[in-house]
Amino acid sequence: MPFYHKLGNIPHKRHTIFRKPDGSLYHEQLFGTIGFDGMSTLMYHEHPPTQVLDVQSSVDVAPKIAVERNMKSLNLNGFAVAPKDDYLESRVPVLTNKDCTIILAAPKKSLTEYFYKNADADEVIFVHEGSGTLRTQLGNIDFAYGDYLVVPRGMIYQMSFNDENNRLFITESYRPVYTPKRYRNWFGQLLEHSPFCERDFRPPSKLETHNEKGEFIIKVKKENMLHSYVYGSHPFDVIGWDGFNFPYAFSIHDFEPITGRVHQPPPVHQTFETDAFVICSFCPRLYDYHPEAIPAPYNHSNIDSDEVLYYVDGDFMSRNNIEKGMITLHPAGIPHGPHPGAYERSIGKKETVELAVMVDTFKPLKVTEQALELQNPDYYRSWILD
Repeated sequence: MPFYHKLGNIPHKRHTIFRKPDGSLYHEQLFGTIGFDGMSTLMYHEHPPTQVLDVQSSVDVAPKIAVERNMKSLNLNGFAVAPKDDYLESRVPVLTNKDCTIILAAPKKSLTEYFYKNADADEVIFVHEGSGTLRTQLGNIDFAYGDYLVVPRGMIYQMSFNDENNRLFITESYRPVYTPKRYRNWFGQLLEHSPFCERDFRPPSKLETHNEKGEFIIKVKKENMLHSYVYGSHPFDVIGWDGFNFPYAFSIHDFEPITGRVHQPPPVHQTFETDAFVICSFCPRLYDYHPEAIPAPYNHSNIDSDEVLYYVDGDFMSRNNIEKGMITLHPAGIPHGPHPGAYERSIGKKETVELAVMVDTFKPLKVTEQALELQNPDYYRSWILD
């Protein structure tokens, strides 16, 4: 996140003596990215963050690929993913490539028995149903329907849910996740024409400090293996931190759509970017206001990117027979566009209340075995005119 934030107690100067009330030293840790060249945060621990008591089992969690080279448009029924108690066991990968993995999850229980660290990827967790608190080393963030939770790689966290009805759409990114650079000036500040600004982002606001020794399990995901580590102190023992590398929340309901006299292309909906894919938010907005405008999108060829749409709520005007929780994949190399009748239906309409999340990847996505269990097999034929 390209702005500075801090919580708790920190020394006046970095890398200097910082003592506890009993005279012993706090333990400084640099939490950084891209070597020493990317976003970073300095945190101060009650105990050394390096005390590994045991390394237990390791489990292969790599997505199981069913279709290596997909060229068929797909429609997946995301709400068919069965709820599970455990947070990690509930995560079902459906699409993947070397840059990202798209995951559906329906966790029922809060994550309390262990902590989780994704050392492979930043996570963008979209909350479709449910509410609760994201608990992290750097503090807590309350979340609710429509929130994106951006968790930088390497961040230790737990998810606390308010009830058992939770649906998440998760994008794991093996590349750093940023706000779109065209919306930022050379200092990193979001510009006036950006569809959101810094005050819309919610960084951690409550620091949870546990000065405890014992045995604490942290499950670490690295190279698609899930390793169980036992540490000798509570991972949430941070008494203060400052920097630019921290988790934050952004509500899709705070995205301010950019509209025009004629239909605007998908980049106007862009919310996050990497150098390998983008994430966009389709939100309620006024339609195009040229007197002869056709609000429905024109047919377009995905020559350089796969397009994934996750349908959240409302009536998505360019699609027929779409329900919330569905995912469509339109692969690179073939054109797609509005379903039969959508062009005509859109003429004269003044607004839409659709809500959806789009992920456009610059490399083809592979289809998992779990995805095939969720597919509506005839979707690719849905553009045939009667």
